[in-house]
Amino acid sequence: MKALLKRLAGAPGGSRAKWLVLVGWLIVVAALGPLAGKLGEVEETGPNAFLPRGAESAQVNTELERFRDDTLMPVVIVYSSPEAIDAAAAAKAETDRTAFEPYAAQGEQVAPPVPSEDGRALMTAVPLNSTEDSLTGKVEKIRQIAGANAPPGLDVEVGGPAGSLVDQVAVFDTLDATLMIATGLVVAFLLLVTYRSPVLWLLPLLSVGFAAVLTQVSTYLLAKYAGLPVDPQSAGILMVLVFGVGTDYALLLIARYREELHLHEDRHTAMKLALRRSGPAILASAGTIAVGLACLALADVNSSRSMGLVGAVGVVCGFLSMVTVLPALLVITGRWVFWPFVPAYGTPVRKARTVWSRIGRAVARRPRWSWMMSVAVTGVLALSAVGIDMGLRQSEMFQTKPESVVAQERISAHYPSGASDPATVVTDAARAAEVRAAAGEVPGVALVEDGDRTPDGDRATLSVVLKAAPDSQAAKDAVDALRTAVSAVDGADALVGGTAAQTLDTQRAADRDLRVVIPAVLAVVLLVLIWLLRALIAPVLLLATVVLSYFAALGASNLLFENVLGYAGVDWSIPLMGFVFLVALGIDYNIFLMHRVKEESARLGCARGVLAGLTSTGGVITSAGVVLAATFAVFAGLPLVTMAEMGVIVGLGVLLDTFLVRTVLVPALALDLGRWFWWPGRLFRRPAQEAEQSAPQRSERTPERV
Repeated sequence: MKALLKRLAGAPGGSRAKWLVLVGWLIVVAALGPLAGKLGEVEETGPNAFLPRGAESAQVNTELERFRDDTLMPVVIVYSSPEAIDAAAAAKAETDRTAFEPYAAQGEQVAPPVPSEDGRALMTAVPLNSTEDSLTGKVEKIRQIAGANAPPGLDVEVGGPAGSLVDQVAVFDTLDATLMIATGLVVAFLLLVTYRSPVLWLLPLLSVGFAAVLTQVSTYLLAKYAGLPVDPQSAGILMVLVFGVGTDYALLLIARYREELHLHEDRHTAMKLALRRSGPAILASAGTIAVGLACLALADVNSSRSMGLVGAVGVVCGFLSMVTVLPALLVITGRWVFWPFVPAYGTPVRKARTVWSRIGRAVARRPRWSWMMSVAVTGVLALSAVGIDMGLRQSEMFQTKPESVVAQERISAHYPSGASDPATVVTDAARAAEVRAAAGEVPGVALVEDGDRTPDGDRATLSVVLKAAPDSQAAKDAVDALRTAVSAVDGADALVGGTAAQTLDTQRAADRDLRVVIPAVLAVVLLVLIWLLRALIAPVLLLATVVLSYFAALGASNLLFENVLGYAGVDWSIPLMGFVFLVALGIDYNIFLMHRVKEESARLGCARGVLAGLTSTGGVITSAGVVLAATFAVFAGLPLVTMAEMGVIVGLGVLLDTFLVRTVLVPALALDLGRWFWWPGRLFRRPAQEAEQSAPQRSERTPERV
């Protein structure tokens, strides 16, 4: 069985098998390629796509589907002025109301303009059918009408639930294309700089292209036939993840292949050995990331579950592409693809002195001091995460305020802040009057109005206007009190939903997910490290360094958010998503390093093995870290603050792992502990002098590995 696995692992490097692999991929891409463009058809954009499963607010959204065939969603128009509303402004609002009528849902009327108590604003609402494909077009038409022929001094803004939805959809509509173009350009540039070859960089990029097609097809099929949750946010991040991890694996494989070309004249033999020797590390890396992301299936928040499961699919597809089609392309093109730095057989693998060999010797001189100083630096950065401001309001979710956010600010300035987006209570129709009375007595409630009834008359809705803005803490407190009050009505089976309730439910689910998902991810990563390294001390220490790196990245990011980027806080989803991505991705570099260190330690002894492993992997891991950090840094330019924060924290964390944790902290710990680092594995049980004696004596004509 083991021999069969070895043959399969080296198959893409075979003289005949390479053509079969390439032809097989071309057939798969040609046959399934058309499905790749259909991913958008299975994306979930409904009201529960970003809510916790089983949350009360999600139950309300489900209940509302019983009330009518079409679901109403109002677009709110607010007319405001620094002075009192005059006759011209009032006439403008009445004229617009008539012009809005054709866009209202069938059987619905446009509300008359409602003046504010201070007399400086008017507000009207147009009920739209949210199930129609033309919702975006209708909102844009209403904005055109509202913005035309406004009297001097009158500000007109269009928002409300429909306006907010359209603004968010506009962001996601351009998200995929923007990310794909930006990520492709960044990866192409960095590969060109890394390889300094006019041709070689094309092969990893082409292989990532194969992986991207397979990823989109697999995600589409799993979503359509297996219930895989996909939302626009996870679909956007998916391609960045595939580009990032795919390029990492390509860099590692190509670096090992280049080494073997120095040692073996036949390129097919070199590739087979490169696959067999780097394959376990790549497999462990892909397995760690995929299973770590899959742990998000334990999350309650639907968007977190979607991102984790979709990301796991992308990592698996990226792995398959990089260990099959990339090796085939490399052996088909031959040595010349490395031009002008072609690895010639029989020449030294690398210079005797490199940056990484000098770093290794510096760390080896004072290993304890090195790891203690590294811990101190990361610890200081981690302290910046203490007291981090959690939660973003709707007005703080965009780097540039869309019109719907400005409209909400105008409403909050002149009306009860919740007037444009009231809470919704669904109750038993026979108890509606009692529930209404109970809701009206809740502090923080400004107004309670009757709503619709189901066709069978069993259930009824109430519209509850809160005094505070829907995403404020005061509104969430009011929702808690409202739920307590209405649930006390016997037989009402009352549920409270709406924006404020959704914000509250998401916040609580995010706290719960942190407590559940993080231990699961840590357990998975630890088991993979134990399997790979056949030790206990090393895996525990490696995991601890990655966790420390995460908190350092969180603290450093918080400093940037507060003092440079000017963000009001950190979204509730960021700590969990950042942890999962950083632990899963950050452990990559420790896996790459320690797999090579283990190999070299068996040959050279523990101390020399650490230095040899650091020297041989330094360049490739640094290149991989820079590429991965740069791909996630693309998020920082996106209009959504949540995704920008995700890009910053993952990018900083990867750079910390690359330049500090993997370069100094981990080698210093391994050198300081010596063979105890590998307890209770074979390297621990092997006396140091035996390892030194077993190290092969190479002749001057034999190419050196380190």
